[in-house]
Amino acid sequence: MALIGEVYVGDILGKVVLDPRGEEIGRVQDIAVEAGVRFPRAVGLFIENRKTTRYLPWEELSIFNKRIISSRKTEEEIPEAAPSKEHLLIRKDLLDKQIVDINGAKVVRVNDVKLTEEGGAAYVTDVDVGMRGILRRLGVERRGGAFFETIRHPLRHQLISWQFLQPLESRLDRLTLSVSREAVSDLHPADLAQIMSDLAPEERQDFFEKLDTETAAEALHELEPEVQADLISEMDKEQAADIIEQMPPDEAADVIADLPAEKAQELLQLMEKEEARDIHELLHHEEDTAGGLMTNEYLAWPPGITVGEALERFKTEAGEIEHVYYIYVVEEERLLGVVGLRDLLIEEPGKRLSEVMHTKLKTARAETGQDTVAALISKYNLLALPVVDAEHRLLGVVTVDDVVDLLLPPASRKKRRKM
Repeated sequence: MALIGEVYVGDILGKVVLDPRGEEIGRVQDIAVEAGVRFPRAVGLFIENRKTTRYLPWEELSIFNKRIISSRKTEEEIPEAAPSKEHLLIRKDLLDKQIVDINGAKVVRVNDVKLTEEGGAAYVTDVDVGMRGILRRLGVERRGGAFFETIRHPLRHQLISWQFLQPLESRLDRLTLSVSREAVSDLHPADLAQIMSDLAPEERQDFFEKLDTETAAEALHELEPEVQADLISEMDKEQAADIIEQMPPDEAADVIADLPAEKAQELLQLMEKEEARDIHELLHHEEDTAGGLMTNEYLAWPPGITVGEALERFKTEAGEIEHVYYIYVVEEERLLGVVGLRDLLIEEPGKRLSEVMHTKLKTARAETGQDTVAALISKYNLLALPVVDAEHRLLGVVTVDDVVDLLLPPASRKKRRKM
């Protein structure tokens, strides 16, 4: 079969298919491709003539390019066959569909699809997401391109390799073997949030529910509060509880606080008791205070353990905490001092924490206003500020990333309600 280099599907759809005698069999209705490989391979054409649809396997084509499509068989030798669920169709299932561009971390619309020849076969290698793809399908690419040239806005090819794409819609799930959802999971949570923000609510829900629990938890924190509430409210309650349980307590509290009270209580009851308790404690603080900004997830150890013992504990306990900047030294819950990670690494392993800790501490009370908290962290170049009660018992810590969010609020900044 002769496939000359590469072709665009927009140039093929509706094109006449000839038999060996040069007589018209019909016109290309759609192109079937296989899934389960890195680049889907074309496996046949659906040809329509006088409201009759026939299926021509790829190996029965003698010529296939933008000028001529020719079959080895006559019309009578090609069986009638309507498209079924067994086929993945470029026109029906790909064109005009939204797809995630993994490389660019954005949602794009498929305006056209490029087929590239390799060893006599044709593979889906790229999608066209630009204006050229639209003009090509309308049959006016050359005329439209000339017009844009005259107004000094030449049209550039906007192609994205198939390897960087991830189908969004559920009926394209068979393609996830060729474009793994692991690629989506590797995106930064902020990029995932941007992708979801570009989707319609139904598509967003479907996309979110297919993420693994850890990835969903990371992305959820980056979304607008009303979007968070919609996603969690619409999904299975046990799945929602699992996702929230994966989040750091302060982030989980932000999400829970924006849910209706009944839904929030239902989810808290489904969570592990310890995680639910941590979240509940944070929900009782006003959002614009140190208590509202803090997390109650930190490392706090007694003054009598050695630096060496602290290092061993760090290896096993730090992995469960989102941000670890200091080790807090406490006795009967009272904050005595703090040890920086640098000190932990350079001090003699046999020294006790009480010997290496810093005791001149800057702290805040739970009711301290957020502006004061930000000023303290900025003035003293702190990575985290401990929050204590009247008896100097450690309640939590406000980390520098929370203050950055405060000073430069991202789109995902959450407004929490007191429960």
